[in-house]
Amino acid sequence: MTQIKTNIQSDEPKVTRLFSHLEKDGNQLKHHPGSVFGSAALLAGNTVGAGILALPAVTLPSGIVPSTALLFAVWLYVLISGLLIAEVTLNRMRVEGRPNLGFLSIVEGTLGIFTGRLAGGAFLFFHYSLLVAYIARGGDILLGGASHLLGIDGVLPAWVGAIMFTSIFGSILYLGRDRFVEKLNSIFVVVVIFSFLGLVFLEGTQIHPVRFLFQDWRALPGAVSVMLVAMFFHSVVPVIVSQLEGDVQKIRKSIVIGSSIPLVMFLTWNAVILGSISPQIMENISSGETIFDPLQFLYTHGAQNILGVLIPVFSEFAIVTSFIGFFFGLRDFFQDMNLFEINQPVPRLPVISLVMFPPMGLSLINPNIFFGALDYAGSFSISILGGILPALMSWKQREADRNLNNDHQILAPGGKITLVLTIAIALVIIIRQILLMSPEF
Repeated sequence: MTQIKTNIQSDEPKVTRLFSHLEKDGNQLKHHPGSVFGSAALLAGNTVGAGILALPAVTLPSGIVPSTALLFAVWLYVLISGLLIAEVTLNRMRVEGRPNLGFLSIVEGTLGIFTGRLAGGAFLFFHYSLLVAYIARGGDILLGGASHLLGIDGVLPAWVGAIMFTSIFGSILYLGRDRFVEKLNSIFVVVVIFSFLGLVFLEGTQIHPVRFLFQDWRALPGAVSVMLVAMFFHSVVPVIVSQLEGDVQKIRKSIVIGSSIPLVMFLTWNAVILGSISPQIMENISSGETIFDPLQFLYTHGAQNILGVLIPVFSEFAIVTSFIGFFFGLRDFFQDMNLFEINQPVPRLPVISLVMFPPMGLSLINPNIFFGALDYAGSFSISILGGILPALMSWKQREADRNLNNDHQILAPGGKITLVLTIAIALVIIIRQILLMSPEF
């Protein structure tokens, strides 16, 4: 591996890579460095998904201006924690001498086996929570579309949708090889982007300027956990570090750019939806007469025009792209654990069943679990995986390298103050959720 920031001659440019991706082409070795654009696109595609659907529901009580400010604050938090994960990954790769390290192996190697097991539990809870949410919501949308086409609206029970969703996309994931699923997912992402642009353009004409005047800053805390889920991209950071060959500047640029693209989409979506709610609808929601569902609101608004087509298309494919990503994450987690204790490739059916059936069962029990699952996933799992653990790992690495006089690469600014604030904010989110769960509060 190439030593960071060393140079053979003083007049030559510094080597910024930790290693190089080389592939044999005939009698030659070709260098295939990753690009900032490609890595940023990977991060952005991993981030934009089902979380965007729930944003207006949790930001409605506070208003456009306060929720916009909070979105910026949450983005800054996940950006810092993402840079911390990149820093820990980079320095762990340097120590172990190998480029491909998963997040859980990095935790175990830095903080020990026990903490690695705790991280595994948080990882498992996080993925199962989101798969439950996606199956429940995706099934509901799929059932609604199928019922409308067949002219049997309201006839079939909600649990039929969860089974339909799991059967269709579970079969695709079981029968299709990874390369096919990746290509199919890329098509789905394109559908999400174009349908999103169409929705924003059409619904933007319905904005009421007076809605920008409403502000309730006290209602902001209830939106934090869902915003964390919507902006979570940390599981893909080790992949980006490896793709960019450990180049610090490229890694930092890709994370900043890649996380900024979803931020712009979230800000636009949030402002358009909240800005188009009429005073009468807002009064009904505030009085408790109705529960605000962003998708149902849009569908009611535009059921008679092209919006009525774009809404289910955008929402379903946003859920499917997220569902596919988290399916692969949980599948790889079980395969790495080797639960079946065999020294050969793990059979696909048992692993896929272990990924699919538990969340499908929970979504059948409670079809309305979408918002609750996102809330718990953001409060607990992301606070641990994307807040506490990255800060603790970085702290330990920096202290160890300082004592050994090693060349430690720092990506996140602010020193110990940043690390303390990252941990403190995560703890506050967790404690708040625990208090809300207690019947005494």
